[in-house]
Amino acid sequence: MTIKEYVAKQKQLLCIEVEGLQVKPSFVIIQVNDDPASDSYIRGKIKDAGEVGIEVKLDKLSPTISEEGLLKVVNKYNNDPKVHGLIVQMPLPKHISEDRVKLSVNPKKDIDGFHPLSHLNPCTPQGIIDYLESENIAIEGKSALVIGRSNIVGKPMAKLLLNKNATVTIVHSRTKKDDLLNLLARADIIVVAVGKKWFVSEEPLKESAVIIDVGINRVDGVLYGDVKPERNVALQTPVPGGVGLLTRLRLLKNLLEAYYEICNN
Repeated sequence: MTIKEYVAKQKQLLCIEVEGLQVKPSFVIIQVNDDPASDSYIRGKIKDAGEVGIEVKLDKLSPTISEEGLLKVVNKYNNDPKVHGLIVQMPLPKHISEDRVKLSVNPKKDIDGFHPLSHLNPCTPQGIIDYLESENIAIEGKSALVIGRSNIVGKPMAKLLLNKNATVTIVHSRTKKDDLLNLLARADIIVVAVGKKWFVSEEPLKESAVIIDVGINRVDGVLYGDVKPERNVALQTPVPGGVGLLTRLRLLKNLLEAYYEICNN
């Protein structure tokens, strides 16, 4: 099943689930930037939420707001019982600490899964795991290679694969080229999240390999992944129309998990 087909099917199931709830799940997106990419991500989140009957509010603040002013807005939604999920859209203005803002979000409402006390996993890695399992792709005992070590994708992706009993290796910008080539040639599952067009291009790979391309690189108005398309492998996720859809789907599922926890306590 393609990612688009999988996401459409999962949305249908979410719609049925939400229809049966007396109180509609809701979340708030706080935006403190004029970033076109953020605008696009937010439109996608709002569209997805509307399709399954979830309420969403965008609170767009001035980029000149003080850090303390933003924290007050975050705290307002932390304490609002009608709000079940809260997202502070990144990036933030330079005068505001991203770490401080992330830590200010109520862990029970942190549907991005960034807070260290959140019981939810970050959306992109968990969305990838969900899709692999839906396709009956074996993870246990497989050699998994994660290219990239960000706190949003690389590190949590490695952790989730390890929790599924894969043998996991992380490589990064300081990894020696020969080591990277050897690891790519042996890997069963390859997750690439470095933000460089076609970082993986002609290197030898297993024909049975599964490639998850997390990269979104805009060059001359065209979107490219981190992996050159149409590699001779068992599965390669497309860009666009791939991991981004899985991330947004997982966000809705995280919201429902947060909703049930809040409403049942």
